[in-house]
Amino acid sequence: MKSVRFHALLIGLVTLVIASCSSGKKALQNGDYDKAVFTAINRLKNNPNKQKAVFTLAKGYDYALNRHLERINDIKLTNDIFKWERIVTEYQQINYLANAIRNCPACIDAVPDTEKYISEVSDAKYFAAEARYNNGQKLLSQNNRLAAKQAYFDFEKAEQLYPDFKNAQSMIDSAYFAAVIRVVVEPVQVNSRFFKLSNEYFQNKIYEFMKNYETRSFVQFFTPDQALDSKLRFDHVITLSFDDFVVGQTYVKERIEDIKRDSIKTDETRDSLKRPIYTTAEGKLTTFEKSITSTGLLDFQIKDMNGVVITQEKMPGTFVWLDTWGGFRGDERALAEQDKALLNRRESYPPPPQDMFIEFTKPIYSQLISKVRNFYSRY
Repeated sequence: MKSVRFHALLIGLVTLVIASCSSGKKALQNGDYDKAVFTAINRLKNNPNKQKAVFTLAKGYDYALNRHLERINDIKLTNDIFKWERIVTEYQQINYLANAIRNCPACIDAVPDTEKYISEVSDAKYFAAEARYNNGQKLLSQNNRLAAKQAYFDFEKAEQLYPDFKNAQSMIDSAYFAAVIRVVVEPVQVNSRFFKLSNEYFQNKIYEFMKNYETRSFVQFFTPDQALDSKLRFDHVITLSFDDFVVGQTYVKERIEDIKRDSIKTDETRDSLKRPIYTTAEGKLTTFEKSITSTGLLDFQIKDMNGVVITQEKMPGTFVWLDTWGGFRGDERALAEQDKALLNRRESYPPPPQDMFIEFTKPIYSQLISKVRNFYSRY
């Protein structure tokens, strides 16, 4: 059995070696010239005298170079305004091939005259940046937000292709200014018929969300004071108002259970065998559970600057305060450790309405930021 496994493993390894050695030639035959070149290079790094790899490298590089140059000429004849970016890629692929060959001594002997197109890449990047820049200007002149947003990406691409291209960085800022949605978030209103409540906790969470909103988004949030000071054009207003907050009725549940514990050692027999004496302990455990539920709704609206409601939603929140304690009658030896812990607790006073209000707003906050993110993701 071991012999059969060994031969199977050996055959697998031989097959893998043969496949890896012929992969460069196979890629060449399939017209994947770049892959053939890189495969041959790896082969020659491991075995500089591998003649099949030398042949594959020489032929593969010649074919790859010609194909990339042909593609460049074909792309130049197209009407694609962003064709220079594709040309940059083709020149870079040629340079990758040349660099890989020059980093392999055995490969240099096989292909001594590799060509690199450094200035061509630089020129192509310049023309590519110019195309993006010109398209960005054209879009920005349309004076609409969506076009300005696309212009932003064009100017950004121009700067990436050719750093410090003209005034691309300044145009990025101008396009962003024209594309951004500005939103005023009004203070959170709390309406309660029975309690005087502070919205400070929830309001601070909203401010924190506004401050840390995605920096690359095209949405900016402002408080009313910030909006007044900025003197900018604003697009939306978010209003947040808590409908009546209710502290529900107090419920107390009482549960009585019989508990019993066997095999409690109490003593030993007086004879020479000293056998243990066991007994059983019993009792009645009473568990009290008190609950108070606080509930309310957040009215969430996004309006345009004319007061027209774009979207509205009622977001519910609930917080249940629980308290448990216990009582016992009987033999305390019947009690388990968790029973003793229950008996050590005493009935607690419920938290004040302000604390329960804060707790019930926490799940609402999660709903709110999810809603805001989903709504403004389209912008």
